[in-house]
Amino acid sequence: MVTKQTKPEALRKTPSIYPTKTKLQITIIFFIVLGFYLFSMVWTQREMVGGFGDALANMYTVIEKFFPPNLEVIPKVWGAMAQTIQMAVIATTLAAILTVPLALLSAQNITTFKPLYLITRTLLNILRTIPDLVLAVIFVGLFGVGLLPGILALFIFSLGILAKLISETIEAVDMNPLEAMRASGGNIFQVIYFGLIPQVLPQFTSFVLYVFEINIRASVVLGLVGAGGIGLVLDQQLGFYNYPNAMAIIILIFIVVIVIEFISNKLREALI
Repeated sequence: MVTKQTKPEALRKTPSIYPTKTKLQITIIFFIVLGFYLFSMVWTQREMVGGFGDALANMYTVIEKFFPPNLEVIPKVWGAMAQTIQMAVIATTLAAILTVPLALLSAQNITTFKPLYLITRTLLNILRTIPDLVLAVIFVGLFGVGLLPGILALFIFSLGILAKLISETIEAVDMNPLEAMRASGGNIFQVIYFGLIPQVLPQFTSFVLYVFEINIRASVVLGLVGAGGIGLVLDQQLGFYNYPNAMAIIILIFIVVIVIEFISNKLREALI
């Protein structure tokens, strides 16, 4: 009899997982975000001439111009497509090499000298702050139209991402083997080579392949601002209103990206 009375009472008094203040804050944030979305939708509708109805009709008119694609142009743009892949390969390779010292210097558990750690971290933050498209525009202005501006832009863009990801991977490694090697007389290079590299090498390879995939897509966009490759050809075709040729180039880019992504995934699965 006593058990039947006390059990429901105990359940009613079970405290909530989240305190009342936290639930109130989450509710307020939810309604603020919802209000922001509704305001954005209404404001966008007001700014659009003719509203969403005309926009969908115009989209159909534009898409209709791209079909059927002129597939005969594909053999003529293979060279530009190869330049795009070359640009991504060179930039990713150079970034992967220079990432190693930068990642070590920006890892707090390896670089115990605080000023050096902070300087390297600040440098990486600056590299990640500048968009790759802005870098490409700057380098096109400095070196002219061609592959070099694209390679430099992708190199800096890749370096910022890779060094950040690898340094965080290094900071998460098991330090016990490294401390044991230090205690037994190993120098810093032996500790890194025999203790650190085996732990981070699979993630390092995976991140490099991932950045390479990103660079393939980014190199197409950089071509639109004069950085060479297939993006430059695509920009020319769009400028001449030759939409069937542009659609064929887009299909070629899509196929190349899918093939590279498939190969990268297989390599990543084999390494991790």
